[in-house]
Amino acid sequence: MQSKKRGLSLEEKREKILQIFYESQNFFLLKELEKLGPKKGVISQSVKDVVQSLVDDDLVSKDKIGTSVYFWSLPSCAGNQSRNVYHKLESDLQSGRKRHAELVDQCGALKKGREESEEREDALAELKAIELKHNELKEEMGQYADNDPAAFEAMKKAIGIAHAAANRWTDNIFTLRQWCSNNFPQAKEQLESMYKEIGITDDFDYLEPLQVPLGSVGDQILEGNP
Repeated sequence: MQSKKRGLSLEEKREKILQIFYESQNFFLLKELEKLGPKKGVISQSVKDVVQSLVDDDLVSKDKIGTSVYFWSLPSCAGNQSRNVYHKLESDLQSGRKRHAELVDQCGALKKGREESEEREDALAELKAIELKHNELKEEMGQYADNDPAAFEAMKKAIGIAHAAANRWTDNIFTLRQWCSNNFPQAKEQLESMYKEIGITDDFDYLEPLQVPLGSVGDQILEGNP
């Protein structure tokens, strides 16, 4: 069985289209290139994209004359493009070498004063000990967070808000019970049974003001101790 012929890659198509320009050294309309492309193995449907890629890379020039757009390319164009790319890469290489030299010098400068010595080892050991102590103190401070005056005041404020909200809902429940009693007096027994099922018993009432227990920090604040 005969194997199916492999299609051209984009780079191969670009080379084939460039051959059309180089061999004729003429100007072409896109529709003319679409007719010539298949003779080089490039299907007409892909000629437009291939030509545009060559234009984007400055390997093919185009210009509008009247209402028509013409494309052209000379071997010298490709040579000039290659030289431009070469000069750009050469410039980038020189910049990279200069930057590398600067970093080497900077690295050498940073190493000065950091040579291995007994004094440096002692200083590093002391720094490590200080960091460990700092972490220990930080953890210890975290254990006293509950006695922080700011946290204590925030807790009292939150309790006050929760207390007011609870009594507001209690008031809403009483209002709803009164409305049900006025509008459905015949269902009094059923309503009372429903209230008990959901936990609204005879002792259901507003919450009394809550006394917040003071911790050690709170006691010290009230006593005026530091």
